[in-house]
This record gives sequence, structure tokens and C-alpha cells, in this order.
Amino acid sequence: MRWMHAAGRGLLAVAVLLVGYAGFGIQPGDADAGSTKGRGPMTLVTAGDLTDYLGPLLDDWNRGRPKERVTVVELPDSADETRAQMISELRSGSDRFDVLNIDVAWTSEFAAAGWVRPLDPDRFPLDAFLPPVVDTATFDGRLYAVPYVTNAGMLYYRSDILRREGERPPRTWAELARQARTLAPEYGMGGYAGQFLPYEGLTVNATEAVHSAGGSFLRDDGARVTVDSAAARAGLEFLAGGVRDGWISPDARGYKEEESRQAFQDGRLLFLRNWPYVYSLAGAKGSKVAGKFAAVPLPGPSGPGTSVLGGSNLAVSSRSRHPQSAADLISYLTSERVQRQVLTAGSLPPVRAALYEDPALIRDFPYLPTLRQSILAAEPRPKSPRYDQVSLAVQAVVQDVMALRQTPEQAVARLTRELGSIARRG
Repeated sequence: MRWMHAAGRGLLAVAVLLVGYAGFGIQPGDADAGSTKGRGPMTLVTAGDLTDYLGPLLDDWNRGRPKERVTVVELPDSADETRAQMISELRSGSDRFDVLNIDVAWTSEFAAAGWVRPLDPDRFPLDAFLPPVVDTATFDGRLYAVPYVTNAGMLYYRSDILRREGERPPRTWAELARQARTLAPEYGMGGYAGQFLPYEGLTVNATEAVHSAGGSFLRDDGARVTVDSAAARAGLEFLAGGVRDGWISPDARGYKEEESRQAFQDGRLLFLRNWPYVYSLAGAKGSKVAGKFAAVPLPGPSGPGTSVLGGSNLAVSSRSRHPQSAADLISYLTSERVQRQVLTAGSLPPVRAALYEDPALIRDFPYLPTLRQSILAAEPRPKSPRYDQVSLAVQAVVQDVMALRQTPEQAVARLTRELGSIARRG
């Protein structure tokens, strides 16, 4: 979805590429209307395909299995619209979709609603995946989807400037604040930016700050609020302090992924928190910072911080008519060969751990070791059957914190009340 992924001309590419895998165990009593063996043609639903990557992969599948042909249904590019249209179909009891490409943050909601099937973890090579990505596909202790593309935030920095000033890239919030506050003005640029417009990106940035400080918003099952802590207040103070002390500029509070990427690429920022797709664009011919930047893991209070896991998971609709075919398709798309193409053809972070240590891939994608480190330290966003409401509450409160209308203490008290109300309704 647009705030989480991006390759080439759109951040939505990831959502498109994740079109179909899941090896699940068929539950007792699962009848298949179209085939006694659960096999036949399938429909794969995803956000709009903005790349040329998906077509060839599915052409290969369709040539080899003409009786299990995959048809892709593309929904709007907007993550919110995609989610709304998927839910509309699922609530109606329609069997139109077999495989669902869902944002990692939707897994809990779709599982709790009974829209997707629980999966048999023994059916997948989960031990070959980067460990944190598997957590995004679980809810209440069960596997409901399979990771296909992952993502984690990194800190981009102007390596030429830090080198000239005899500085190393920051590992802590204090180092980041000092360098952003003192060095950036000398070069006529802003200090630090993330994605601070009130949308899903703000939830991500706030969650990273709170998690980096050791805090959380909700317990893993979404039933208990945990935000009332010194760690959560420290995470929000990191963001508020940046605005108050000027090293987060007012412009940054209007940035999403692309606005912040463009500001860094145009030479207007010393530091940027963003996703891995920025690396290839900022390093491309014509970029003002090509050859002048690098990336490190996000900083935290006393060392490397915690990124939020991005990416998409693939799930099987509870109404799927051909679940066995869906399982085979998912296995195909999670094979090491296809995962390699996810990276080389789609410029998207794969979930297979071995690919991050492949010397040939590292030569072509030098950020892989840093990305691997970021993913291994990353955590999912808050899990809740009402995640959309949780995210809206976090956005509204953090927006007020960064506008200096509320203190972190007031914000934590407000979040405790609002998230508690959501949890009770859930």
C-alpha cells in the first residue's frame, strides 16, 4: 500500500506483487463447490498493479496449469479504498475472491472477522523466512496468512556532509538531534523528517518511536491497552522535542513517503526516515544526492531503535472454492526462485532470509545488510480486530503532540482512554 512500499513510480507496487500464496490446511467440513479436490481456477485480489513484475510470474503459472488459471482483480491504488472494497465483498459472503493480498496490519482484523482461513504452519517453510515477518501473519496465536514481501524503515543520511564534518551516522536519538540541530542549518537544509502527515505513515512513525523506547500501545491480542508507560511518553517526547527544538521542520509535518523522499533527494534534508525503495531512486542518475548518501538502522534512546514491519501478507478467503490450488500457488510464489525475482525484478524486500546474505545480490542492492538488521529488530504495528480505529486514534493524538497542542503525558492519558474504548468494543 502506498505508505509502505514503493518501487519505481509508485509506493503501491508491493501490494500488487503479493498475489497469491498461502499453504494452509483445509479444515474439516470445508466443502468445495467447484471441485471435489478443491482445485480449479482462482481469483486473486490486490491493489492496482503498477509494475510489470506480476504479469510474467502469473503467465508462467497459467501456462503450466491451465485448469488452475489465476485471474487478477485489481482494486484502487489507495490502501483505504482497497481495504473497503475487499471488506464489502467479504461481508456479503461472496466467493468471488480466493486469495487476498492484505496489508500486514489487516491480518488481525480479517482473522477476527472470520474472513480468512487459519493456516497450517507446517505447510510452509516458515523457518526459512526472516523471523519477525512471520509474526505479522499471526493473530491470537494462530497463523492466518503467509508473508510474501516485507519492509522496514531505515535512516537515510548525507554521508558526504557527515564525512566532511568528521561525524559518524547517529546511533541514538541524542546524536540524531544534535547533528540535525547543529549541522543542517550550516548547509541550509532541514534536519530530520519522517512521514508526519496524519495518515497511516504517522501511526508507523509514532509506533517506531514508542517501540524504540521499549513501550507499546496494545497487548498482542489487542484486548488490553499498554500505552500508559514511561517508555511511551519518552517515544512521544522524541517527536515533540524535534518540533519544539526545530530539527523537525514544520514542512515535515505535511510529508508522506513521496514528499519526504523528494525533499531528501533534492538535497533539502540531512536525515530521512523512509522505506528501502528510496535507495534506488535517490541513487539514480539525475538525483542531487546520488553517491552522497547512505542508510543505517533507525536510532533509539541508547542505540539502534525498532522499525515497524511493513509489507503484505497473502491470505485465503474463507469462501475460497479452490483452496488446494490456492495453496499450490502460494507455495510457488514463496519459492526461493520467485522470492529472488521479488527483489531483482520488483526491487521489493523478500522474506527469505538467505537472500539477504547472497554476495551477488548485495553487490546490486548494497542496502541489504542494513535492511536485514532493521527487519530483524522490527516489530508489527499494534494488533487489533479494529486496527483501523486504533490507527486513527494514534494519528489524531500524535498530530496534536507534534503540533505542540498536547504534552506527551496528556497524549498518553488520552490514548489510554480512546484505545480502551476501542478494545472494549472489539
